[in-house]
Amino acid sequence: METIEGLKRSHMCGELTKNDVGKKVTLMGWVHTERDFGSLCFIDLRDRSGIVQLVFNEKNNELLQKARTLRKEYVIAVVGEVVLRSEDTINPNIPTGEIEIIVTELRILNKSETPPFMICEDQNVKEELRLKYRYLDLRRKEMQENIIFRHKVTKIARDYYDKHGFLEIETPMLIKSTPEGARDYLVPSRVHEGKFYALPQSPQLYKQLLMVAGMDRYMQIVKCFRDEDLRADRQPEFTQIDLEMSFVDVDDVISVNEGFLQKVFKELLNIDIKLPLPRLSYKEAMERFGSDKPDTRFGLELKDLTDIVRNCGFKVFTDAIQRGGSVRCINV
Repeated sequence: METIEGLKRSHMCGELTKNDVGKKVTLMGWVHTERDFGSLCFIDLRDRSGIVQLVFNEKNNELLQKARTLRKEYVIAVVGEVVLRSEDTINPNIPTGEIEIIVTELRILNKSETPPFMICEDQNVKEELRLKYRYLDLRRKEMQENIIFRHKVTKIARDYYDKHGFLEIETPMLIKSTPEGARDYLVPSRVHEGKFYALPQSPQLYKQLLMVAGMDRYMQIVKCFRDEDLRADRQPEFTQIDLEMSFVDVDDVISVNEGFLQKVFKELLNIDIKLPLPRLSYKEAMERFGSDKPDTRFGLELKDLTDIVRNCGFKVFTDAIQRGGSVRCINV
């Protein structure tokens, strides 16, 4: 294997455009695909920013032969010149589709065995295999975009809440067990034999302590741990944006968080959200949707038939009404 000694990466693969034509560039990344046409060899080089096409030709036969040994997921470094592609070879499907790199130096930094699945988006790969080879799964564009998206959300959160007077304050991970909504995960103490720390279900006591201490507004992007049975919306650990505010009412809390949602949707998805957001009381939500966290896109709302069937003689309905209940239906 070779090293990158003496080389310094000048650009990310997906950053190059026709404005860079004529530049000498140094790139590093993974071999995405290889195509050998005898006198020409094309390599698609990939990093997290995207893909760029490398060209090896007969003008440097030694380099061409070396390029022919490359296989998918080899890690390489290249030096070359950015040139325009001919019009009939432009690839409109990638941002770098108007240019390619004529390579003058190639270093093979690491070889790869044949991957258990291809690093591309249209592969129907079992989740168990993806998780077993998680480092390969995370090379896929979809997964990298998810991680980058989350990074952007947390950055927006920190900037937004800082602008609105919140201090980001870390709270301890090893705490005394406190009664909350689920069982605690416990960590045995080496120093105090027979005693345990708990992992926090949330920073509840600490953020209240911070308000008592006069911090006024607190924010933290924090890990929470709950020893619960797995469900569709529940897992052993998760991250939440945790907030606390002093000297405010309900409208203040809702308003500052509506603004955050508006900013996230605009900056990351270019979707304009009109404020204030629609509000439902608990009573209205339960009467219309039968849930205190309704998906309002669900068009089949509950309809109250209590007055219509009060005296219908059907025991199931009349007994429920006599006990103070109601009769409701979904109009399919």
